[in-house]
Amino acid sequence: MENNSRPLPRTLWVGVSLLFSLFGLAYLLSLAELQRQRQQAALRVIGPVAGFTLTNQDGNVTTLADLTNHVWVADIIFTRCAGPCPRMTAQMKSLEDALPPASGAKLVTLTTDPENDSPAVLKKYGERFNADFSRWTFLTGTKNEIAALASGSLKLSAVPVQLADQKSVADLFIHTTIFVVVDRHARLRTSFETGGDGVDWTNDVLPRLLKTVRQLENAP
Repeated sequence: MENNSRPLPRTLWVGVSLLFSLFGLAYLLSLAELQRQRQQAALRVIGPVAGFTLTNQDGNVTTLADLTNHVWVADIIFTRCAGPCPRMTAQMKSLEDALPPASGAKLVTLTTDPENDSPAVLKKYGERFNADFSRWTFLTGTKNEIAALASGSLKLSAVPVQLADQKSVADLFIHTTIFVVVDRHARLRTSFETGGDGVDWTNDVLPRLLKTVRQLENAP
């Protein structure tokens, strides 16, 4: 019996291969988009940051408008702290050093001890850690002004330690040891624990924090 079958033309094989390649590319793009959407969903909006007026390390007024259109990372410490504050400030410094030069992200450190932490004290404290004050702002104000921003908007809490419970003269406050992230539209988005058992700042928390900042800077 005569076999009339002939191999498909080479151009047809090329077309079929190209078609499968396009399907594969579309599939990979759909996976990437799904991952992006999941990441965006994970960064839910916790709440808006209310307007505030505080004083920075140079004695100048700082308001929410100074941070709008910037992603910013904030924490709360006090300069007399002998507990987690030096570690947290060193971690904030490592974040500052790791941010790309092109990033517009800002860093904000609030004091929970305004009676001691004047602008001059905060500036000296920032200089101890080689803070870049063009990116990193240290803020003070009245207790009510700080509380309105810290606990009211940023979910950063600080509680005075009763005199009878103080273990040293620097044992003044119990406060959160987290960094919170605010997006370019002044909305609180997420937080990162900086200390405690099982927390690996260098290999885990810092890379995830940098990724979050980058994600929010690229978001609409």
